[in-house]
Amino acid sequence: MPVIELHVMDGYDDDAKKRLCEALTDAVRIVLPAPPEAVTVMIHEMQPAGYMRGRQHRSAAPALPDPVTLVRTYLSAMEAREIDLARDMLGAGFAMTFPGGVRMTRLEELIDWAAPRYRFVTKTYEGFDALQSGGEAAIVYCRGTLSGEWPDGTPFDGIRFIDRFEVTGGLITLQDVWNDISETKGAT
Repeated sequence: MPVIELHVMDGYDDDAKKRLCEALTDAVRIVLPAPPEAVTVMIHEMQPAGYMRGRQHRSAAPALPDPVTLVRTYLSAMEAREIDLARDMLGAGFAMTFPGGVRMTRLEELIDWAAPRYRFVTKTYEGFDALQSGGEAAIVYCRGTLSGEWPDGTPFDGIRFIDRFEVTGGLITLQDVWNDISETKGAT
């Protein structure tokens, strides 16, 4: 029965602490064969006056936003064509790569690139997975199926997709997209 004790500065809200406990539980379970109910996480909160580093009292840094919530909100904004809202979620140096190795850095490029391929696309999500890479970025994978209409108005659905996002400092910096659109369209 693994037990994790964590000391943090006071000031994190219940959602941040819940996310932290879940992430620590998952980190243990990727190494040890323990079911979630066998992993105990205890957070000990300290007042800023009771903590000093470098001869200075410190306060808690703000929690990062949940990367899955950020990615879901971004994808919803893109589907609704709320481009300004989606753009506000992108970090410096943002890039996206679509099937065929097509790399873009602006959302308007994506809209122009997609126009001759389909009228619109919606996503049905089967799941989201988040993990922290060895570097600064949190990685979010989402997977599911695509539905929509081809340029001639013919509907399509059930096309598999997977997207991989990198989230750095609470902003999306990379999106990689894989899907079976070309295989499906070629078969019709």
